[in-house]
Amino acid sequence: MPEYLSTAPVKGTRDFLPAEMSVRTQVFGHLYEVLERYGFLRYDGPVLEPAEIYERKSGQEIADQQLYTLTTRGGERLALRPEMTPSVARMIAGHAKSLSFPVRWYSHPNCHRYERPQRGRVREHWQINADIFGSESANCEIEMFELIHDLMGALGASPDLFAVRVNDRNLLSSALTDVAGVAPELLPQVFALVDRWEKTPVEDLAAAAAEIGLADKEFGKLSETLGAGAALLDELPAEVKAESNLVKVLSSSAASLVRYEPLIVRGLAYYTSTVFEVFDTSPKNRRALFGGGRYADLASLFTKERIPGIGFGMGDVTLIDFLDTHGLTPQPRNEVDVMVIPVAEELADPAREVAASLRKAGLRTSTPLELRKLGKELTRADKAGAVAVVIVGEEDWAAGAVTVRSLATREQRQVPLAEVAAAVNGLISPS
Repeated sequence: MPEYLSTAPVKGTRDFLPAEMSVRTQVFGHLYEVLERYGFLRYDGPVLEPAEIYERKSGQEIADQQLYTLTTRGGERLALRPEMTPSVARMIAGHAKSLSFPVRWYSHPNCHRYERPQRGRVREHWQINADIFGSESANCEIEMFELIHDLMGALGASPDLFAVRVNDRNLLSSALTDVAGVAPELLPQVFALVDRWEKTPVEDLAAAAAEIGLADKEFGKLSETLGAGAALLDELPAEVKAESNLVKVLSSSAASLVRYEPLIVRGLAYYTSTVFEVFDTSPKNRRALFGGGRYADLASLFTKERIPGIGFGMGDVTLIDFLDTHGLTPQPRNEVDVMVIPVAEELADPAREVAASLRKAGLRTSTPLELRKLGKELTRADKAGAVAVVIVGEEDWAAGAVTVRSLATREQRQVPLAEVAAAVNGLISPS
């Protein structure tokens, strides 16, 4: 017997059958509409990039553990993109002279990371990215937070279902050194510790802190500082707060859109000040859904021109989990609105003519590819979710008409050819 290959997708990747693809198309379509209402323009780029741009800008975890790399016959080291931000930075730098800053761009690439598949994490995912380049104004942060709320709202999520938790790495640095007493040279290690603070048992955090060089008393002060919440801001130096866009946001009308949280760090190396994560508030799915932040000069790999920016990436896996958790996932669309069925082989051409007129009217229409009994075609139309069928019979056609049948009521009537689209639309959207 032949040895057949597996029908399963590669580990960590997914197949999307039509029903699931319908759900995804609806979800992402809503997001595209909101982004474009804000003036964001869509772009795309290659799935392959020089490995160096991730090794130098994306952080150690991605570069050392999650990067898919290959070497070309010419010896060039390439990588499947694990994220889009370095790519868009390259594109912005390459076209900076022709752009009118600030610019708003968005994309929806598929990205690849070699990591252990689990809930919320796979090895290939799709991610909505939105970035503003060329401005250091706090208005960029405010617009990002407004955009996030509108994106979530477009999916049916009320503000109580999620929380936008924000921080500023410069505020955190000051809190660690000026309040918690952490030595400046230990900041990189402490930042990494803070990044996993909520996911790690306290005894493991204490052990990790000891390895870094923090005594028990210092770890206690660190815990107290990180747990202070918004009250921590009162303890920070005025000159530090004066330079923070986040502080300006918290003093504006947009303050109600976010929650200041000293524990938000974001692991990616290119974030330099504002950072944020959107969390699901449900106890069933209490986790970060997506996040982002501000970068002072991400394009420095490619140009001497300083181009600041802010952005976020919204992954499809955690987003769909969120919608499922809250009962917000849309139903798959029906296959067609209407099926046109000829009762005899010689009526196939007239049936296609009727179908073409319905498609021109905006109706999703199909015709049988193989002639079967009318009863079987009606059953097939019902399973496809059609609202109506149009039956092309010999006598009707000779009279310049067809029969329009409702699959909901099973009622049918003869309709002149010029009125078929109106009759079907009347069944889809009754007045």
